[in-house]
Amino acid sequence: MTEELVTCDLTCPSSPPGSEKTSGGLKPEEMDFEQPIFSVLSGGGKRHEQEADTAEATSPAGTTADSESGIFSGEYEVCVEHEAELDWFCGTEQKLICSHCAIVGPCHGHTVTPLATRVTAVRNQLVDVCEKMQLQAQRIERFIDQTLTAKEQKLQVVASKAREQILAQVSAAREALEEEEQRLLEEVQKEEERVEQCLLTQRAHWSQALSRLTQTRSGLVHTLTHTPDAQLVTSVQEIADRVEEADGVGEPCDTDQLNLNPDCSDSKLLRGLWATAVLLGPNAYGPSSKFDERTVSPLLSLSDDLYTLTFFHKKARQLQLYDPARFDCWPNALGSLSMSSGTHSWVVDVGQSGAFKVGVCYTSLERKGSGNEARLGHNSQSWVLSHYDGDYSFCHAGKKEPLQVARKPQRIGLLLDWPSQTLLFYEADSSTVLHSVTHHFSAALLPAFAVTDRSITILH
Repeated sequence: MTEELVTCDLTCPSSPPGSEKTSGGLKPEEMDFEQPIFSVLSGGGKRHEQEADTAEATSPAGTTADSESGIFSGEYEVCVEHEAELDWFCGTEQKLICSHCAIVGPCHGHTVTPLATRVTAVRNQLVDVCEKMQLQAQRIERFIDQTLTAKEQKLQVVASKAREQILAQVSAAREALEEEEQRLLEEVQKEEERVEQCLLTQRAHWSQALSRLTQTRSGLVHTLTHTPDAQLVTSVQEIADRVEEADGVGEPCDTDQLNLNPDCSDSKLLRGLWATAVLLGPNAYGPSSKFDERTVSPLLSLSDDLYTLTFFHKKARQLQLYDPARFDCWPNALGSLSMSSGTHSWVVDVGQSGAFKVGVCYTSLERKGSGNEARLGHNSQSWVLSHYDGDYSFCHAGKKEPLQVARKPQRIGLLLDWPSQTLLFYEADSSTVLHSVTHHFSAALLPAFAVTDRSITILH
């Protein structure tokens, strides 16, 4: 069965003269849009209450049914108590009543309205509600046809631009990475060929020397064992010449020329991309490290949460119980996390301090005394980035390497990648690499810190 959609005319046919409301004649500003629909249907509209009061004042008690309303085409119902027609409506109790109920009955003093007037008011209210719904439907249609359509069109443009931008950036990065890959592979190949040529030359040289030395030795042994004494004595000069020739062969020695230069595979671009991928990846930060309170120097104080280290002025220093793990002279402290595998990174807030060190050290680092053995960066067991008097430097084994830092970092990050034996210092806010170290770490490492001005805080 096919259903046809019919446009309904919401004109109320039972409206009295002067009060007719049609969908075409009703002005939107006359409608109370803040009034809930059920409140409207229960007779809450101010305009219709005024119409009802006017009709009540002008209509006689015995008003006949409004046959134009389409509902009361027959006789009214009869009041059981007064046997009179129920041609009035009690607004207080929301029920039909007769005129006697309103005058002397239980609804005396209530708000009453002639039934025909009440029907007209309800119908007008229904027209208002339907027109309100129609206007709302028109707004929804406009939202669908205009706003959502425009959004869909804009979405296609924006998404297309975003894809183009991603592809352009990835293409540029891929092109740069491919070029760097080719350059590095060529450098490694060239260095490999150089070392191989050196090895071949050395092998040929020392093989020839070995052959001459073996022949000379064999000749001398033969002379020693088979030459008569008289002839041996007269052959001293010949023997000396052979010995001198053997001495000229020299001693073999290993040199750096026979090793692949590790710098041939070094690339700031590749290192930066690798560091960025690790730092921004899903496993950017490993287990969180805190300060190990057993190691904290008496020159420092540790916060209750074990994350902030503060330098003590002399007057505030307190004696602490002896602990073999504690630094007793230098303002040092170590982290609680031992690292001997995997990849680890942590960030230190250094913005408040003007003098600090951050890095790593072996667990066997000396803790006692004022010598360099317990001073971070001044021995072979510690690697630190140092900041003092406005200068930044990398310190290891007593050697200081100045660092060029464009701006003062507020947060310094450290990345330790055990598989590649790489320690990397970077500015956490921009992921700019400050310094990197490749070293064969032979034992487990601990985060290492020192501070002589204000405080530093481990963030991750």
